[in-house]
Amino acid sequence: MTPNKTNSGKPRAVRPWWRCFRFTFVCVVLIWYLCLMREPSVGIKLFAGFDKVVHTTMYLGTCSVFWLEYYRSPYRLPRLSLTLIGVVAPIMMSGVIELAQAYLTTTRSGDWFDFAANSCGVLLALSLSPLYRHFASLRP
Repeated sequence: MTPNKTNSGKPRAVRPWWRCFRFTFVCVVLIWYLCLMREPSVGIKLFAGFDKVVHTTMYLGTCSVFWLEYYRSPYRLPRLSLTLIGVVAPIMMSGVIELAQAYLTTTRSGDWFDFAANSCGVLLALSLSPLYRHFASLRP
């Protein structure tokens, strides 16, 4: 990662990279917690497939936060690294969570359709990333 330079050519003061992505980290921790905790007994189901909409929304939200924080940060990554961090890593995390639900918990079950819904959320956030770049450039 390389920080941007100011117009005068001097490097600007750069925060450590982990401080630039703190909301993304909070979202990732929240996803792990929600996916591994005991399911609530309320069982809200508005329609068939509501669970898949929730999964898509969770990953869309988390990856959207990542893209916004990335475009607001002074760091720029090569395209391959950015693809690995912004697309492949969340999809892999989703698969690991589904396997953890299936094999490490007694109250949850892994579901490949949840994995597919999570992946759709990641890819939807990727498709919206040009919009996030525009909004990040509007900062004061």
